[in-house]
Amino acid sequence: MTTTKKPFGLTARIIIGMTLGIAIGLLLQLLMGKSGDFTLNLGLFEFSFKAFFVDGIFEIGGQIFIASLKMLVVPLVFVSLICGTCSLQDTTKLGRIGGKAISLYMVTTAIAISFAMFMAFIFAPGEGVNMTTSTTFEAKEAPSLAQVFIQMFPTNPFAAFAQGNMLQVIIFALLFGIAIALSGEAGSRVAKMFEDLNVVIMRLVTILMNLAPYGVFCLLAKLFATMDFSVFLNIFAYFMVVFVVLIIHGTVTYSVLLKVLTGLNPLTFLKKMRDAMLFAFSTSSSNATIPVTMETATKKIGANNAISSFTVPLGATINMDGTAIMQGVATVFIAQVFNVDLSITDFLMVILTATLASIGTAGVPGVGLIMLAMVLEQVGLPVEGIALIIGVDRLLDMTRTAVNVTGDCMVTTVVAKSEGQLDESVFENENAGRKIEEIDFHHLKQ
Repeated sequence: MTTTKKPFGLTARIIIGMTLGIAIGLLLQLLMGKSGDFTLNLGLFEFSFKAFFVDGIFEIGGQIFIASLKMLVVPLVFVSLICGTCSLQDTTKLGRIGGKAISLYMVTTAIAISFAMFMAFIFAPGEGVNMTTSTTFEAKEAPSLAQVFIQMFPTNPFAAFAQGNMLQVIIFALLFGIAIALSGEAGSRVAKMFEDLNVVIMRLVTILMNLAPYGVFCLLAKLFATMDFSVFLNIFAYFMVVFVVLIIHGTVTYSVLLKVLTGLNPLTFLKKMRDAMLFAFSTSSSNATIPVTMETATKKIGANNAISSFTVPLGATINMDGTAIMQGVATVFIAQVFNVDLSITDFLMVILTATLASIGTAGVPGVGLIMLAMVLEQVGLPVEGIALIIGVDRLLDMTRTAVNVTGDCMVTTVVAKSEGQLDESVFENENAGRKIEEIDFHHLKQ
């Protein structure tokens, strides 16, 4: 009797893809050297390693993978949130869930940036750094808090879908779901259609998850083939402070909150987060990781879809703990580089600004630098200092995105537990959700 069972689970395959990607990327960087390319003269033409591998295969494979994940975000959030809203018998419950989620997200962000600034002040990564006057950074204008709240409500929902504006999609989905719930028989028929759509979309998520090791390989191979390690070495102290704070916040802070608020085992939770964290690390995008995060929250952790369909996309939009940590350390770092003394008022202003700025921050790579510019301006620090940290921000962006999605699932678990919407038998089952990850592409009828 033959079996089609794969020798490795999804997590193992993703780790293999990551490891091979990093190794091949570093090998290519060694081959290309300072010139940034390695060519072979084959007579009629020259073969360029950079053009063929870095800008060709790896770029195409990585971007197709990212595009495929982003393709699912809007339909997944829209359909799942409608299903979740329709299942709520009491609309006041929706406000209670939202209040709990937003409060937890804001609290964890404030804890993150406060701890980050404390660590940066203790270890002083910016002392002794020689600032050059040629360093520049042109910051985009950050939206005001009033604009953020106004722009939460769509004037054209189809434009919100096309632009991937998650807050607007969430608002429209909530209103649409409430309207369905209040529409009697007609609403029931429409709700059934959305429930079927949700099953199909989640299966599509599973298909993409099985292709993830190849996408992860391409993304990391290109990143490590083109990374400027000389810049990385110059600000190693800054990098290490941010990295250590991210790890502590993602493991210790979330674990303590989970244990105190739910009594659940934090180690079980972190084990179940492995796939989502690996996806987030590879893509550097909370939004692109939403499909995997929702799959983890519902199928592996046991949160009801009525909760996760709201808290996960909301978290991808407003929960930026990792970004807040980067902003806290970077603010202290840049102040030390420019020999600017920050007062207690300045520290409090940074904490408040960064916490509020996380609302409406897009869950896409690199957006933290834009928000950092706003934070620096609030306390009178030169925005040009951001150019010092751009070189290592890509690596840190990967790590802080993994922290962000872990926070999304932690808050989802806490809210689900408080509402009696958490299946603890699923949470305690180590193999929960593993079966759905396996797809036999040779036999589509399953």
